Amino acid sequence: MYDSNGIDDIEVGTICIEDIEIGMSRNLRKVIDDSDIELFGRVSTDRNPVHFDDEYARDTIFGGRIAHGMLTAGLISAVIGEQLPGHGTIYMKQSLTFLAPVRPGDMVEATVTVADMDYAKRRVILACKCEVGDVVVLKGEAMVLAPSAKFD
Repeated sequence: MYDSNGIDDIEVGTICIEDIEIGMSRNLRKVIDDSDIELFGRVSTDRNPVHFDDEYARDTIFGGRIAHGMLTAGLISAVIGEQLPGHGTIYMKQSLTFLAPVRPGDMVEATVTVADMDYAKRRVILACKCEVGDVVVLKGEAMVLAPSAKFD
């Protein structure tokens, strides 16, 4: 079931550092459509024609229009900020490698998995990836400051 923005209905909230475990994982799926690309271009001011002009994009290595890479990466931010750890999380660092294009109409699944933790500093290392079907289109790692039940 999807909401009006083409996003899976997901449970949102907060998982405090005290309840986070290595291997824990959360994800969301979203269809990237032309309106998402248009809005991202307006907000970011990135109007590269590979995202907006069919004729121009046909002559690129992609052979057609693609979504902004950072639009796709934004889905990772949504999982981190809404689910794992969730509300109250502070982003500290993110590395990304873009492996394949996302095209208008693609269903992207963004997944974050707890890879490591420094409980004393409330830091969580998350393995991050986005997939379209069986193709990993983006992968990386994030470091976040997780909320704590002791400090709220």
